[in-house]
Amino acid sequence: MKKIIKVTSQGISLDQFIIWAVAEKIGILNQPVDDPAFLGITYRSGASGMRVPVLQGTGLRVQTVVIANQQWGLSVPQIADEYNLSENQVHEALAFYVAHSQEIDRAIAAEQAFESHHV
Repeated sequence: MKKIIKVTSQGISLDQFIIWAVAEKIGILNQPVDDPAFLGITYRSGASGMRVPVLQGTGLRVQTVVIANQQWGLSVPQIADEYNLSENQVHEALAFYVAHSQEIDRAIAAEQAFESHHV
């Protein structure tokens, strides 16, 4: 018979605790890492805990630049002016989008779905 060692007051077994810890580490390994082709873009943890690509030094999400360009129809100079960016930063965000469009499109869709259910 397997002995259950209480790790917390909820009675979680040591085996379950280890499985959760390993699953968490694997989840971290599956998250995106910085793309060396885009030195001005980095990943940071968002409010949901998911890592999102942002313009380095600004905290501005790449998806915000993409939405401004594609959905609002803003030009590169307009986006640069609106968000206090250089035009090079805007171009890099849009180039990153081209290389990572599935990832960014999923993030945009998830956010829009969340907003539609909570607005």
